[in-house]
This record gives sequence, C-alpha cells and structure tokens, in this order.
Amino acid sequence: MSQRGRPKTFDRETALEAAMLLFWDRGFEQTSVDELAAAMGIRTSSLYSSFGDKEALFLAAVDHYQAGKGSIYDIGVNEGKTAKAGFTNLFKLAAKEMTRSDQPRGCMLAVALPTCSPKYDKLQKELHRLRPLSETIWVTRLQAAVQSKEIPESTDLHLLATFLRTTLLGMSLQARAGASRETLMKIGKLALQTWPSPPPVRA
Repeated sequence: MSQRGRPKTFDRETALEAAMLLFWDRGFEQTSVDELAAAMGIRTSSLYSSFGDKEALFLAAVDHYQAGKGSIYDIGVNEGKTAKAGFTNLFKLAAKEMTRSDQPRGCMLAVALPTCSPKYDKLQKELHRLRPLSETIWVTRLQAAVQSKEIPESTDLHLLATFLRTTLLGMSLQARAGASRETLMKIGKLALQTWPSPPPVRA
C-alpha cells in the first residue's frame, strides 16, 4: 500500500519556536526565508508547504508567542488582590522577561514589526489588530476595580489602559536599547504613580 505524500519529519512547535526567536531578534523584513528554514531545521520547500509564505509564517510565530512567552503579561495583570497589584506585577514581570539573556530583548510584538514596506500593509494591519487585544483584558480588570471602589467611576478606563500599554511598549524599546532590569522596573513604578486615587468615603 503506497503512502500519500511525504511524512513530515519535523516538530511544528519546535520549528515555530525557532522562527519566532529569529523574527523577534532580527525583525520581519531583515529575516530571509533561507535563514528561517535553516533556523527551523527544514528545507524552504517544507516551510512553504507547511506554513505558507513568509507573512503567514510570521503570523503563526506571533500566535505562538502570544500563546506562550507573551501570555505572561495578561496573566500577570489578573494576579493580585487589587488591580494596582496586578499592574505592578505586570511591570515587574515585563522588566524580568524583557531583559532575559536566553531570548531576544523586549516584546516580540513591539520590536519585530514596528515599521515595514508598503507592500506588507496587510501584515501591518493584522499586527495593529492583534496588539490592542490585551487592552480588552486590562480594561476588564479596571472595570472590576471600579466595582470594588478601588478607583473612581469617573476614570477613563480605556485611556488608562492605553497609557499603561504605551508604558509597556516603551519599556520594550528601552530593553532593546540595552536598559537594565532595574531601570525598567523604575519606569513601571513611575508610571503607576499616575494610578487614580480611591473615591472618597462618604460619611
């Protein structure tokens, strides 16, 4: 009995991990298909047949990042008894993760595709769609903080979440430029000084 097609001789998750790290380190346009195939331990023909083109592979690597290394940020926000404790934990985790020596510095979503040629406009739009997804999780945590009277009802939750996400992206760029873990932690601590004061207790 003949077999249909050639059996895959590589582990998809391992290959995606390698592609993710290379994209993360060099960026999308600076990484060639040949370099990706070499890092993944497969032929370019296998890359195309298994993942599609370079853009499709990049998006698969982004999904891999968000499900793995990138997921800790949203998990961190939801830890802690209060929302402020959760975001404090977020910035501590970020300072640690963004300066690890066993992976590229910064956040993959922040550094792998900051700017790109017009021909990759669709890819840019997809990344812009993915980046704010964490903000929904953050706003939900902030809404709970309003309900528990940790922060006033008048707080612009979307603006606060956007400010905190902007701080996180800035930390990523600083990490990429060589900032220390201690410096990043100070940046996060400074950002949290803008945390809304609890509503006054009525007599």
